[in-house]
Amino acid sequence: MTGEAWVERFDLVTRLVHWVTAALALVLVLTGAILYVPQLSAAIGRRATLNTIHVVAGLALAVPLLLGVLAGRAGRRLRHDLVELGRWDPTDAAWFRRRGLRRRPRADRPVPAGKFNGGQKLVAALFGGAFIVQLLSGAIMHWNKPFPDDWRTGATFVHDWAFIVLVVLTVGHVFKAFEEPEPRAAMIHGRVPAAWAERARPGWSARQGDGG
Repeated sequence: MTGEAWVERFDLVTRLVHWVTAALALVLVLTGAILYVPQLSAAIGRRATLNTIHVVAGLALAVPLLLGVLAGRAGRRLRHDLVELGRWDPTDAAWFRRRGLRRRPRADRPVPAGKFNGGQKLVAALFGGAFIVQLLSGAIMHWNKPFPDDWRTGATFVHDWAFIVLVVLTVGHVFKAFEEPEPRAAMIHGRVPAAWAERARPGWSARQGDGG
């Protein structure tokens, strides 16, 4: 490791937003599971308290991201990452085609990649969409008086299924993080080896000299 070159992948603001959001999401998943599964709810009790924690965590979920985005100069890298996560290009389609045909990368035809590959962009979009669906359906369930019965029934159905989707996404995200030690470590200390960046994210690596 001595003398190995490193490049910054995530700055402090981005990492704080990620981990605070992850902690809130974990609280939501745990409290939601207890409220959703009757056996757990009966065993643990304190349903009203758990429901309050669940609602507060849900309302707070967007706060870290909003604070990071609005953090002026300190949030510049986070805003840049969000823009890149939402920008799809032909290399993302190539990434999906390659993953569909074979899991091993083809050494003879490497696919240029930006800071995030197509899979990471898709997962970010799914997480964002699922969280929005949960917030809207949860609001109808919690503040239900203004809404008709069919809205409340539909919101409960959507909320339950979106919860299952979020659990699957979260478990998959954690497993994928353990499969890829460099990106996982980058979310802890912010850096990745320059050799990994050149190999796995050549497009992003090439921009580092320009502050990308």
